[in-house]
Amino acid sequence: MDISIVTATLNSKRYLPALVESLQNQTDKDFEWVIADGLSNDGTVEFIQSIQNLKMTILVEKDCGIYDALNRAVREARGRYYLVLGSDDFLYPDAIKKFKEQIQNSSPAFIAAGLIVGQKRIMPKKNLGWLYGMAGVASSHSVGLLIRKDLHDTYGYYSSVLKITADQLFVKSVIKAKESIIRTRFISGRMAPDGFSSKNVLRFQMEFFLSQIQTERFKLLQILLFFLRLLKNYRSL
Repeated sequence: MDISIVTATLNSKRYLPALVESLQNQTDKDFEWVIADGLSNDGTVEFIQSIQNLKMTILVEKDCGIYDALNRAVREARGRYYLVLGSDDFLYPDAIKKFKEQIQNSSPAFIAAGLIVGQKRIMPKKNLGWLYGMAGVASSHSVGLLIRKDLHDTYGYYSSVLKITADQLFVKSVIKAKESIIRTRFISGRMAPDGFSSKNVLRFQMEFFLSQIQTERFKLLQILLFFLRLLKNYRSL
């Protein structure tokens, strides 16, 4: 199997129908969906178990946050590559097909696609990691980035310390090691604009800074940028 989709859920039943519909409508249906649920009590697991026409694995276990859940899902995934989707994300019908086209004759570390966040189109960038972090070298971790699973054997799994930017640290660490990435021009889907980072601005800025310090060469520049971001967002802190 080429591609696994991994999703972490916790009391996500109200969001899942649109995501499920987008998976069922894929033009290429040769993929699996691995869901790691953190003991939902709103009927999420029962809803997932009722889904038809998808190859699914459901893991139900208490976890220590989204990255702990994603680590469980990735370990269970059988695909050479995996794509992270949140419960409130949406995948366009040709997304799996177009991702697969990029890995038929090569095995890059990442395939970065564009995505829609709210009303904004986000396209993969290059050489701007010093300023935008992961978004400056690839695209969004969720919806827009196909990841080769065996990278975790070399670079480890998502950090249990960083609760918001563990994806940033992992992706940038791999890019820093000169692993290959293909940046495409197709749009893979939509991501909900209101994530955990938008509700925890101070923690996000602190974790983003820690990720940048570990993956960027010029540390003093990152310290300066950190304080500038705090000033820019001080009303939300």
